[in-house]
Amino acid sequence: MKWFFTFASVVVLLDQFTKKLAVLFLRDRGTVTIIPDWLKLTYAENNGIAFGVEFASQAIMILLVGSISLMIALYVLKSGNRKTLFLLPFSLIFGGGIGNLIDRLTVGRVIDFIHFDLYQGTIMGSWVSLWPIFNVADSAITIGACMLILLHNRIFPEPDTKAENHVR
Repeated sequence: MKWFFTFASVVVLLDQFTKKLAVLFLRDRGTVTIIPDWLKLTYAENNGIAFGVEFASQAIMILLVGSISLMIALYVLKSGNRKTLFLLPFSLIFGGGIGNLIDRLTVGRVIDFIHFDLYQGTIMGSWVSLWPIFNVADSAITIGACMLILLHNRIFPEPDTKAENHVR
């Protein structure tokens, strides 16, 4: 279980450290281009959830994220599974959730700053920028969720039912 909390702690520390840097160096500066037309650092504060969608009040968001994080930790604890391949995706999701929860509790919204610009232009007469601004916690949550989906059969192997169903 220590690895679960170790992985999650690394995510939280990295997330909070990079957000502090974003506040210090980006908040009043605007956008900093890292790779032209592709990667920028842009300070933003997000009241909502993924893609800035405002889902509920901050109080509800705090309760929701806190509850989900608690359920993840309890699930991992009760599972008894100590394999890294099992612990890593859940710790990424848990750590990311806690990182964003800290923002909601201390700032009142989530600090975002990583900005991939996949497309900027008009679609059907409307200006769009196809990719949100996000942070390390969001990345950890996304990577953890993708791991659960892509590695599902390795993380949750099905028991061998052939041996159990063998008729003598």
